[in-house]
Parts: sequence; C-alpha cells; structure tokens
Amino acid sequence: MDVVVVGPCGAGKTTLAAALRGAGYTVRAVAQEHSIIRDLWQHGGEAAALIFLDAAPDVISIRRGHDFPLWLYHEQLQRLKDAREHATLVLDTTVLSSAEVRAAVLAHLQTRGV
Repeated sequence: MDVVVVGPCGAGKTTLAAALRGAGYTVRAVAQEHSIIRDLWQHGGEAAALIFLDAAPDVISIRRGHDFPLWLYHEQLQRLKDAREHATLVLDTTVLSSAEVRAAVLAHLQTRGV
C-alpha cells in the first residue's frame, strides 16, 4: 500500500516524498491542487496513509522563489478539501525543517503500522 502526499504548491510534497522513498516507502505525491477531480488522491488504489501538508502563503512564496497569489492558495485549498478531510495526518510545514517533517511523518506511519 502506498503513502499518498497532498497539499498546496510549496508545502513540501516533493521533498517529503523523496525522503520517504529513501526510507523504503512507496509514495505517491498527488498534484491534487491542480485538479478539479475531487477524489484524485484516491486514484491509484487505497492508501495506507494520506498525508496532507500545508504552509502559510508567504512561506510558499519564499520556497517557490516568487510571489504566490493568495487567491490561488485559497483555490488550491478548496480543491484539496476532500483530501484534507480524509487525511490521516495534517501537518503545517510553515516553521518546520524538512528533517522535522520527515520525522513527524515517519512517527505517524509507525503508529499506523505502515
């Protein structure tokens, strides 16, 4: 079973997915924020865990290296609403390092027996 990672642009999906793969997990980082398909995160089979990453819009702008429009952030959150409601872990990465995100997610996966 896969671990699925979703969240708005710049929240840390790609970084987390790479770290989890390095730890031996099968991971799907789903670009749900770009899709109007409400349950896109479910495509590809049942997930062992659904991880929702979020971050403050100003931090996303810094991570992306350019302004990230607030309207787009809110639109992405709307598109991610179903995934967030079904997430086994919601994690705000605004003030967390990638190592802290990795550690929190690995601990979550252990508690789920994944």
